Formats: sequence, structure tokens, C-alpha cells
Amino acid sequence: MKTFLYILTAVAVMGLAFWAYRENYKTQTALDDLQHLQREVGQAHARLNVLRAEWAYLNRPERLRELADLNFDRLGLLPLRADQFGRVDEVAFPPEEPLPITNPVEVMDRGDMGDTGEVRP
Repeated sequence: MKTFLYILTAVAVMGLAFWAYRENYKTQTALDDLQHLQREVGQAHARLNVLRAEWAYLNRPERLRELADLNFDRLGLLPLRADQFGRVDEVAFPPEEPLPITNPVEVMDRGDMGDTGEVRP
């Protein structure tokens, strides 16, 4: 009986060692994948910062003004002036329509009610 328990214990230890070995490699693979993803995220942030800088450079007011001057014949763009804007009361907003009642529900009887809230016959 002791021999059977020793063999069973040895098999259990080997099984747990195999399981731990596999879990260790799964963990190492997951960590490698995580590092790869973190590198990709860092590169994406760097690309995004470059794109934002390029966008800010291309949208400089003096550059846009030069482009508007160069393409005035085709576009006819003029600088904005304060008198080109209207007042809020001059804006024609659409009239507000009430929400339609599609499923009316009767919530109380139509009998006469007194001060106590009781229905009188």
C-alpha cells in the first residue's frame, strides 16, 4: 500500500510540475504579447503627435492666408469681418412642435371629485 501511495504521489508531483511548466510558458508568451502591444501603442502615440504637429503647421493662419490669396481667382475667399455676422434674434429657428401622444392612457375616472379626492356619483 505504501508503494502505491509513493507512486501516486510521484505521479501527482510530475503532473503538477508539467502543469506549472505549461503555465510558465503561457505566461511568458502573454508577457511578450503585452510588450509587443505596448510598443505598438507607443509608436501609434508618436505617429499621432507627428500628425498633430503637421496639422498645426499646415493650418497656420499666415499659410492659410497665403493660400487664400494664391487661389482668390478660383475660390473668392475674403477675410471675415464683424459686420458679416448676424444677431441671434435674426436667426429663423424652426417652430417647436409638441410631441404627439400616440398611446393615451386613462388614469382616472371622469366623475366629479370633491376636495377629498373621492369620486362622487
